[in-house]
Amino acid sequence: MMNNTTNYDHIPAERFAFVQENEKLHDQDLQTKSRGFFADAMLRFSKNKSSVIAAWILLFLVLFAIFSPIISRYSVYDTDKLYVNFPAYVPGVAAMNIGIMDGAKTFDSQNDTAMLKWRAIAEETGMDPVLRVLNTHETEVKYRGQMVTRTTYDIEVNYYFATGMIYKTFSYDEYKALQAWQNETGIQVIYPYVDPADINGQTDTPNVWYQVDGSGVPVLDKDGNFIPVYSTNTSGTGVAYDSIRIDGDDGSYAYASAKAGAVQCRVLYYNYYQYVNGHEPSYILGTNLMGLDLFCAIGAGARFSLIFAILVSVINLTIGAVYGAIQGYYGGAVDMILDRICDVLSGVPFVVVTTLFQLHLAAKVGALGAFLFAFVLTGWISMAALTRKQFYRFKGQEFVMAARTLGASDWRLMFKHIFPNAIGTIITSCALVIPSTISTETQMTYLGIVNLRAFAGTTIGTLLSDGRAAATSAPHAILWPSIFLGLLMISFNLFGNGLRDAFNPTTRGVDD
Repeated sequence: MMNNTTNYDHIPAERFAFVQENEKLHDQDLQTKSRGFFADAMLRFSKNKSSVIAAWILLFLVLFAIFSPIISRYSVYDTDKLYVNFPAYVPGVAAMNIGIMDGAKTFDSQNDTAMLKWRAIAEETGMDPVLRVLNTHETEVKYRGQMVTRTTYDIEVNYYFATGMIYKTFSYDEYKALQAWQNETGIQVIYPYVDPADINGQTDTPNVWYQVDGSGVPVLDKDGNFIPVYSTNTSGTGVAYDSIRIDGDDGSYAYASAKAGAVQCRVLYYNYYQYVNGHEPSYILGTNLMGLDLFCAIGAGARFSLIFAILVSVINLTIGAVYGAIQGYYGGAVDMILDRICDVLSGVPFVVVTTLFQLHLAAKVGALGAFLFAFVLTGWISMAALTRKQFYRFKGQEFVMAARTLGASDWRLMFKHIFPNAIGTIITSCALVIPSTISTETQMTYLGIVNLRAFAGTTIGTLLSDGRAAATSAPHAILWPSIFLGLLMISFNLFGNGLRDAFNPTTRGVDD
């Protein structure tokens, strides 16, 4: 048999040296720093790309909700009765002529008569509503036995300029104050009055300042110009007009008409808006059915929804944690009785609870208070079930048994030893409850079951409800709230899923 023992006798003794012969040996510090539970969870979360992107989007949406009402010139209580469902318009951006925020609205199949009316607004006010001609269509039609060519145009119109003139009634003092403002700023608001009798009795057409036939078609002179029909009854107001006049007026035009102790004028609404508000109309996302600035309204509505959802989550976490802790810790008959109570409450439809509370409780505590009670009545049940499950998981662990042996009370065991080990999962569930609460709140306000205008001014659900009525004529009014709500829901869910995976203790250290 071969001897596998190595013979080292031939190696000289000077080749051997003792390692650490005269040194004191002791434990050495680890070369890498230890990570706590939360640091380890955040490391795993940062490796989840979709959750990280969702977190950044969520941060942007939260910042938008905080700062948009501050940045906006308007509040959720500033409404305009005329600029309703108007597209986005910012004067500075519109002047750049880049095709965005210019108040553009498309009008199809505009014939020559319609184009003349647009031209008339531009000539009188100096504000041309027609931004651009998109298409020109020529069709052959039979007219009085002959084939003629009809031309129609698809155009984009500045909807704010297209408003043009309105009739406005002022007291005599208001009439004088408006004239003084015109003289001070050089901005003309009041234009020559037009007697309806001079335009074939068309009382609802303040933009008609020219001669028309019986069908309302402009009558032009031989050079193709409009024929003005401004009133010359300068004694009809009882108050002299002493302010800016239009070009070509030698003092013969009347600028108002006396109406039952007041004064009626033709007013250029765009400039009148400046007189009332101190600035030109400027709506970054346009307006909705109520004449609200959507930029401000979406932010204010989202701010309310977020605060309300967080409040509901905190209350339900508190109630559910205590309730579930008692269930899971004591078990047995206590668990069975408390669980049956949860079954009864969870069987009541939320919409029924909300409706009944709004009908009977809102008169005492307000619509918001009644809505909050509806959420709290059953919202804690899922949190209690989760906490109960976590307590069943941890209450038999060795560290709990050791604490009990040392004389720890039940409440100390529950909330000092067991609950901290379940907090990660519970907090993650809270993050997922927030979008669910926002979604439910939006549904209730959208359906009109809950009306929070008086308290919050507006909500996302209210904005969606207002936008639904004009979904075809003003799609932006429902588009922007929908985009915001969609991004908020997706981001919250992806963010919550990322937190759930990150705080899962079974995956700790897996991705190191």
